[in-house]
Amino acid sequence: MSKLDIFKALSNETRLSILKWLKEPEKYFPPQGLHIPDGDDFSNSVCVGSICEKTNISQSTISHYLDMLQRAGLLESRRFGKWTYYRRNEKNIQELAEFIRSEL
Repeated sequence: MSKLDIFKALSNETRLSILKWLKEPEKYFPPQGLHIPDGDDFSNSVCVGSICEKTNISQSTISHYLDMLQRAGLLESRRFGKWTYYRRNEKNIQELAEFIRSEL
């Protein structure tokens, strides 16, 4: 993903907030993982419904925001039945931080 796509994804206050909240999901969301099967691990992830509740924004808009962040490489997702969980892609976020530190 291009740096421009990443910065476009970050140019919205709600998308920035989602990325911030997902850094410490236990601080910003109720306990998660009810739909994740035992033995499966997708730690530090949050269900789309919880993000919708926190933002008080429609599910379709939040899904668009999450998709944009994922296409930019900042989030990763997994589907468990009809529920989709998202978490930060820490590797790509660290690469972005290094780019900003060294190039900008």
